[in-house]
Amino acid sequence: MNKILILGASGFIGNAIYKELHSYFDTYGTYHLSRRSFENNQQFFRYDLEEDDIFDILEEVKPDLIISALRGNFQAQVIAHQHMVEYIQDKNCKIFFISSANVFDAYSKYPSYENDKTLSLSIYGRLKIKIENMLLRISPSKMAILRVPMVFGNNSPRIKEIKTALTNKEPLEVFPNLIMNVTNDDKLTQQIHYLINHNKSGVFHLGSVDLIHHEDFIKEIVGRLGHYNPIYKRVFTTNEDRYLAVLPKINPLPQNLQFTCQEIIDHHIFSE
Repeated sequence: MNKILILGASGFIGNAIYKELHSYFDTYGTYHLSRRSFENNQQFFRYDLEEDDIFDILEEVKPDLIISALRGNFQAQVIAHQHMVEYIQDKNCKIFFISSANVFDAYSKYPSYENDKTLSLSIYGRLKIKIENMLLRISPSKMAILRVPMVFGNNSPRIKEIKTALTNKEPLEVFPNLIMNVTNDDKLTQQIHYLINHNKSGVFHLGSVDLIHHEDFIKEIVGRLGHYNPIYKRVFTTNEDRYLAVLPKINPLPQNLQFTCQEIIDHHIFSE
């Protein structure tokens, strides 16, 4: 596995993956038109999801592995992945697809495991399911589906939103009945690096091995940010606890790559 192409490498998760891998592999990425800072990087290709055909970049790079962290127009994402599947089937190439816990957001009473049936009430979750199903039809050795929960990190959009709300004294939405697991960019990219090194295939749930209420997690984060008097807007979508968590059962990673919610809070999000 020598040549890697990361689609969406100018986004938060995609760029974190690029930074983790580029010292070890011949790594390329695509960047969105709005991210001009990537123009002079010879390893990056400008890619407009709605205008360009991904096949052209695939033919130029000829990757051994595609990592899809694309965001943007949903229908354009579906078409792009259809073209990727066509390419992969004819080449010695594999795809890692960054999916989401939202493929299970129609279920609420339990956390979800790798072989559980997907079902979503959200447009976003249904998009991820559609692409997952597309990949599940190709040879199992040619794909891995990586389902992730909420992703945090120093430069993550979620942390930036929290900081902005605190600075502007705006209310922070918390969901008291939502039970979830979490990850951050450091842990996620280390896990992906391991999966590449060991040529893994299949479905993987890449989050903390334990669960936490959304409200408790956000309050702990705010407590680490400084001396604020936050305003919390408590949002109840149900009268009972609701799970949105992806836990590993059949494809656990090694112990050194497993982590807890508290580790994410204590050691990663705000480390300098």
